Amino acid sequence: MREEKKRQIPSEALIHWYLKVERPLPWRLSPTPYHVWISEIMLQQTRIEAVKEYYARFLKRLPDIFALAEVEEDELMKLWEGLGYYSRAKNLKKAAKIVVREYGGNLPAHYEELIRLPGIGPYTAGAIASIAFQERVPVVDGNVLRVFTRFFADAGDIARQDTKDRIRKELEDQLPPSKDCGKFNQALMELGETICLPSGLPRCALCPIRKDCRSHAGRKEMYFPIKSSRRERKVEQRTILLVTDGARFLIRKRPATGLLAGMYEFPNEEGYLSPVDLEIWATSHGLLLSSKKELVKSKHIFTHKEWEMQGALLLVEERGEAAVADFVWAKREELNEKYAVPSAFSVYLRIAMQIENNGETLDTAGGNRL
Repeated sequence: MREEKKRQIPSEALIHWYLKVERPLPWRLSPTPYHVWISEIMLQQTRIEAVKEYYARFLKRLPDIFALAEVEEDELMKLWEGLGYYSRAKNLKKAAKIVVREYGGNLPAHYEELIRLPGIGPYTAGAIASIAFQERVPVVDGNVLRVFTRFFADAGDIARQDTKDRIRKELEDQLPPSKDCGKFNQALMELGETICLPSGLPRCALCPIRKDCRSHAGRKEMYFPIKSSRRERKVEQRTILLVTDGARFLIRKRPATGLLAGMYEFPNEEGYLSPVDLEIWATSHGLLLSSKKELVKSKHIFTHKEWEMQGALLLVEERGEAAVADFVWAKREELNEKYAVPSAFSVYLRIAMQIENNGETLDTAGGNRL
């Protein structure tokens, strides 16, 4: 009985291609363990072009693990503002404190140690270990899964953990020597990012390994990867309240756990509040309103839920401090520079920046007075 030939991605051709087309991304120009770590965490769920500016700003303020371990959480959240998935930033700080305490400020060099740090999963541990320390370990992200399943016309469901584990094991068995492992991993990710695209037609004519690609040979590139659909997101309707005395805005800090943990938000309530509901809300918080105005609608999609938002501008004539003791009255410049407001509220934050002292907004998308 003939033994089936082991499946193999042509690593030499792939690395040769990568060295010719490698993009000069900031974290690649100086791939220290710290730089690789920060970039890989930022790149989760975020486009490369969007990350560049955040990465530069982050490293300017927090150039090393010691600075990251000591930064105040509110400042860290402000640095992360706009990247989303804010638990990533909190885990960075938790991990940095452990690295300073237990490793003298040097990231551990091995996959098995890295994966024990908060916020570092199999993919990130593999990326740091292989790119920064040349350890012979694979990386498996969405790009790699797509390249692998297309190349071998693999019918495994990439939404399933057992498929991911199997592919990781196969890649582990066919990695090149340690000195080339990081480049091989980066080449797979680069191929998925720039050539073997997730939507639209893949750019097969530019692929360095197309002659051995089974789905390309059968003209079935768009059949792969196979991925079962996620469960539908829960839709929540919310009213976002832009409460202002003309110069300052009412915000509050969210709980330390759960969605958008520890971030600052504009007051908001479940459901769409009527003009009468808005008056009741204001009175219950010790606020006397001089005017109310309907603002634009907005939408924000989280991983497992979706907010459909209706905004309301509430201009305050008198305010009782005791009733809003859990809130903060923030100046415009503080919203920009001090308090981290998540991107879910970005539409209303932009409007807040345009509010004049009399409570009128320059934003033409605003609605009628209520």
